[in-house]
Amino acid sequence: GVTRLLLTRIPFFKEIIVSSFSCDSCSWSNTEIQSAGRIQEQGVCYTLAVTSRQDMNREVVKTDCATARIPELDFEIPAFTQKGVLTTIEGIIDRAVAGLEQDQPVRRATDPEVATKIDEFIGKLRQLKEGNSSFTFIIDDPSGNSFVENPHAPQRDSALVVTHYRRNPQQAALLGLEVDARPPDAAEDLRDEVLQFNTNCPECNAPANTNMKLVQIPHFKEVIIMATNCDSCGHRTNEVKSGGAIEPEGTRITLRITDPSDMTRDILKSETCSVEIPELEFELGMGALGGKFTTLEGLLKDIRDLVERNPFTLGDSSVPSRTGKLQEFIGKLQEIIDGKTKAHFVMDDPAGNSYLQNVYAPEEDPELRVEHYERTFEQNEELGLNDMKTEGYEPEGASGR
Repeated sequence: GVTRLLLTRIPFFKEIIVSSFSCDSCSWSNTEIQSAGRIQEQGVCYTLAVTSRQDMNREVVKTDCATARIPELDFEIPAFTQKGVLTTIEGIIDRAVAGLEQDQPVRRATDPEVATKIDEFIGKLRQLKEGNSSFTFIIDDPSGNSFVENPHAPQRDSALVVTHYRRNPQQAALLGLEVDARPPDAAEDLRDEVLQFNTNCPECNAPANTNMKLVQIPHFKEVIIMATNCDSCGHRTNEVKSGGAIEPEGTRITLRITDPSDMTRDILKSETCSVEIPELEFELGMGALGGKFTTLEGLLKDIRDLVERNPFTLGDSSVPSRTGKLQEFIGKLQEIIDGKTKAHFVMDDPAGNSYLQNVYAPEEDPELRVEHYERTFEQNEELGLNDMKTEGYEPEGASGR
C-alpha cells in the first residue's frame, strides 16, 4: 500500500499532520493525524450540545491521548485506545460502532447475553446518528491538541463550550512530561526569579525599571533586594527589605576591624539599624542610608559620600570652623577603609534584621560579637509594636460568621 503525509492547517486552530494509507489489493484505507506542534501549556475540554443533523458534520481532531464521552449513554472512548483521527462527530460514532461490531459474531456464540446488550447499545448509537434526539459530546484532551469545529468562527458558538485547565501530575505523567514530585512552593519559585516592575527614576523622574529578588543569606534569613537602574541619567540605587518578621529581641553586632580583608565582609543594614564607630565618635541613626545589602567597605564609602555631598558640611553653605573637623573625619575614615587603622564597627538593630558576615561560619568569629537584648518601651514605640495587637483582635461575633 501507499502512505501519504500532508501538513495542513485547520482554520482558527493549528497545524496538523494527516497520514493516509490505502491498499489497492483489498481497498482497505485508514487515516490518522498527529499534532505538528508541541504539547500545549494547558489541557482543553470541548463540550458540544448536538441538536441537529448539521452538528454531526462538525470536524473533529481527536488525538490519541484525548477522551471522548457521551454522558447520556454513559459512553466513553478512553485515552490511548485509538489513534489520532481527523473526522466528524458522525465519523467518531461510526468508528465506535465498527469497533463494537468487530467481535460480535464470536460473542453471540460464547456469551449471547453480553452480545445482546452490546447490540442494544449499538442501536442507541445509530439512533444518535439520525439526529432525532439531542445529546452532549465531550472531548477532554490534557495535551491541548484536540479540536471541535466552530462553524460560526470567528463569532462565538453558543452550543460549544471550550474550557482550558491545568494538568494534574497524573495527566502530565501519561503525556511523558517530567513531573516535579515536590509540592509547588511560591517562595521557592521567587528565589529563582527576578521580578521587574515599572517606576520612575528618583533623580530625573524618567521611566525606569526596578528589579526585585528574594535572596537567602547563609546563616541568616531571607531578604528582598530591589535595584533601580535609569537609562536616561545613569542613576543606580538599591534597597533591601527584610523578608521576615521583626525578631523577638534586638541585635547588637560589634566587629573589631583588624585586617584589610574585613572590608570584604557582607553586610545587611536594615532601615531600623544604627551604625557607630567609637574611635571616630561617629554615629549614624536609624533610617539614614535606608536598607542596604553591600560589603563593609561599600557601607563605609556610602557614609563618606553622605558627608562629602552634604552642602551644609563641606559645600558653599558650610561653616569654616566645621569644615576642618569634617575633613579630618573623612581622612580617618579613609584610613579605616584602606586598612591602615584598627577600629570597632557597631551595628545596633532593635528589630534584629541586620547581619554582618561571619567569615569563620559555622565556627565562632574571634573578632565578631553578636549580642541579643530586650527592647525598651521607646524602641518598641519607634517600631510600632506597642500598638500592634496580634491576639484577640477579632471583634466579638466574628467567629460565628
